[in-house]
Amino acid sequence: MEKQEVKLLGSSISPFVRRIEWALKLKGIEYEYSEENLQNKSDLFLESNPVYKKVPVLIHGGKPICESLVILEYIDEIWPQNRLLPEDPYEKAIVRFWANYAEDKLMQGIRNVLMSEGEEQAKGVKQVTAALHIIDAEMKSITKFFGGETIGYLDIVLGLTVLWLEVVDEVSSESKMFDLQSFPSYSKWMEAVKDLPLIKDNLPAKDILYREEQITLTVVPSIDNTKVE
Repeated sequence: MEKQEVKLLGSSISPFVRRIEWALKLKGIEYEYSEENLQNKSDLFLESNPVYKKVPVLIHGGKPICESLVILEYIDEIWPQNRLLPEDPYEKAIVRFWANYAEDKLMQGIRNVLMSEGEEQAKGVKQVTAALHIIDAEMKSITKFFGGETIGYLDIVLGLTVLWLEVVDEVSSESKMFDLQSFPSYSKWMEAVKDLPLIKDNLPAKDILYREEQITLTVVPSIDNTKVE
């Protein structure tokens, strides 16, 4: 089979792009990385993701795939080495369920905390705390990672929280919004993930995160909630 070109359109300050880089590196896939200027998007980028106009975009053999969770599943289907998702259909469905839960409740809650103040921020904190309690309970059954002794799909999806929760504490009006000691299973998992060279060597700078809604956050000295069109 002829080897097809793999290209990743991303932004160095996007945590969601990191998901794709982790997966590609884990599977040993060679790819070309193209840094996008999100204030002056390239024609290739706009043609590849005309609906959301957001990173990441994976282009494989000239065909674009968008949205990080969708891209992760595509990567796992195309390159079966070092499987991310379980082979068993039921187990695969459970992993997808928790990935969607984390995206909908935990990630969205973190966004709400970062983008709000006062009462609204307090609501976001409650949402994140509730999600962490539920995820922490689910983590009691895992040995080291969701993928076993090696990271899998759900570890990669949740890997963003390793950095995001630290950022929340730094930019919030309160100090230490989340007492991670209250989530022992999550904390143990987080420390194991942070020790992986694949993760710690490929995280965006903590002081700048690109929000999936195309908002740039400057954590130090303040947050710049500027729409990036």
